[in-house]
Amino acid sequence: MHRDRTVGDLLREWRHRRRLSQLDLAIQANVSSRHISFVETGRTVPSRAMLLHLAQHLDVPLRERNRLLVAAGYAPAYERRPLEDPDLAEAYEAIRGVLGGHEPFPAVVVDRHWNVLLANSAMKIFLDGVDPALLEPPVNMMRLGLDPRGFAPRLQNLGQARAYLLPRLARQAARTGDPELSALYEELRSYGVEDHPPTAGPTDIAMPIRLRHDGVELCFFSTITTFGAAFDITLEEIAVEALFPADAETAEYLRRSAAA
Repeated sequence: MHRDRTVGDLLREWRHRRRLSQLDLAIQANVSSRHISFVETGRTVPSRAMLLHLAQHLDVPLRERNRLLVAAGYAPAYERRPLEDPDLAEAYEAIRGVLGGHEPFPAVVVDRHWNVLLANSAMKIFLDGVDPALLEPPVNMMRLGLDPRGFAPRLQNLGQARAYLLPRLARQAARTGDPELSALYEELRSYGVEDHPPTAGPTDIAMPIRLRHDGVELCFFSTITTFGAAFDITLEEIAVEALFPADAETAEYLRRSAAA
C-alpha cells in the first residue's frame, strides 16, 4: 500500500472523479459539508467507519478503499486472494460452472485489466492466426481483439468494434483511476483510426461481433457478469464475458464443431 498521499488528497481526488461538490457528497452521505471540508484539508482525521461510508457513496473500488484506510492510519479492510484460494472455492466453482455450462458457446473470465484468467474450450475459435507473442501470459482480451497481430484482421466489423470498445475502456480507466488501463487504452487507440459509434439495425439487440473463422462468418453478441456485493478485491475485479450466437447459423456451426 502507498502512503505517499494524505487521506484528504485521495478523498478529494475521488470526489472530483465523480464530479461531485463537497455539498453534493455531504447530501448523498448524510454528513455535513463542513466535515468533508475538514477531512480534505487535513484538519480532521475521519473515523474508519466514516471513511468507508464516504468511499461507498463515491463508489470507490475496494482496492482503493484499502489505500484510503492506510492513508488515514487504519488497517486495510478488504483481502485480495488468488481465485484458486480455498476461501474462494464456492465462487471459483460457480465461475467454472458458468464457463462449462455455456459451451459450446465461448466464454472467458477476465480481471480488471482484461487479462484472461479462465476460458472454456469454445474460446479457441478466437486464437487462429494470433501472434504467439500475444498468447504469452498475461493474455489480454482487449489486445487480442484490437491488435493487428490478434484476431482483429478476422473481425468483419473491426471499425464498429473499436468504436464501441475504446470508449468503454476509457470510461473504465476514468472510473477506476487505474494507470494501467489508461496505458492500455492509449496503446489500442494507436492501432487504427476511430470509426463512427455503432448504430443499431431494426433487429439488433446488442452490438454484434462478426468473426471470420474457417471460411465462415460467425456472429455473436456478448454479456458481462460480475459478482454483486463482493467483499474480496479479486471477486470485485473479475468479470465473465459470455458470447451468444446472434444467428441460427452461428449456433449450428458451434454445435457441430463441439460434436466433432
